[in-house]
Amino acid sequence: MQRVFKIVLILFTALALPFSVNAQKQGKPSAAKSFKVKVVETFPHDTQVYTQGLFFYEGQLYESSGQYGQSFFRMADLKSGTTLRSFALNKQYFAEGAVALGGKLFLLTWLEKTVFVYDLKSFRQLGAMHNPREGWGLTTNGTELIMSDGSEIIYFQDPSNFQTKRTITVKLNGSPLKQLNELEYINGEIWANVYMTDMIVIIDPATGIVKSTVDCRNILPQSLRTSRTDVLNGIAYNPADKKIYITGKYWPKLFRIELK
Repeated sequence: MQRVFKIVLILFTALALPFSVNAQKQGKPSAAKSFKVKVVETFPHDTQVYTQGLFFYEGQLYESSGQYGQSFFRMADLKSGTTLRSFALNKQYFAEGAVALGGKLFLLTWLEKTVFVYDLKSFRQLGAMHNPREGWGLTTNGTELIMSDGSEIIYFQDPSNFQTKRTITVKLNGSPLKQLNELEYINGEIWANVYMTDMIVIIDPATGIVKSTVDCRNILPQSLRTSRTDVLNGIAYNPADKKIYITGKYWPKLFRIELK
């Protein structure tokens, strides 16, 4: 009888062990990796730009700038920081994140519940779509538009009608992470500025788990800051050369970075 009991106990333990290990993993999520940034190159940046969206499309740098009565979108020269072409939004709109997909520019507004659509080459407006939420950051995985609204939720939107296809809840070390702002999709991961901080987080788009944090403190020297200099905001990845750039609102510099 004791022998039978031991056999049953061994079998039960063997079957239960994987469930126990899995439960421990779910209860204690692995901590996010921590990185710092290394500045590889520094470029001028227009201090009149309140950076909201920053991205490359076919090797060209584009940027959206916010504030009521001052919002605009521009094609920028990377080397000089100057504006090559631009258009202004009506004064009632506050421009937010922007991205290009299929030759079209998608431009969020903050509280106006409008997503403007333009032809990227001509800057001609093609239409507008309704967004029921606040608009903050915008990027794309090549098929969907990916949006933040300042909460811990990231939305995957249909580019044809801006309907939500799915969402993820972003968590850092098990806790929801709010204030997600400008977004960039880089090598299958979502990079996000965390508003009012000098931190970028790298998010798994399938689970919402923050895989890594990027410490960007002191990237802009104190000597280059003025009373108008605002927060870190703006991440751009150039697929043509696989380089990453960051800047901030009203910053005088744009930086090409690597992680370390």
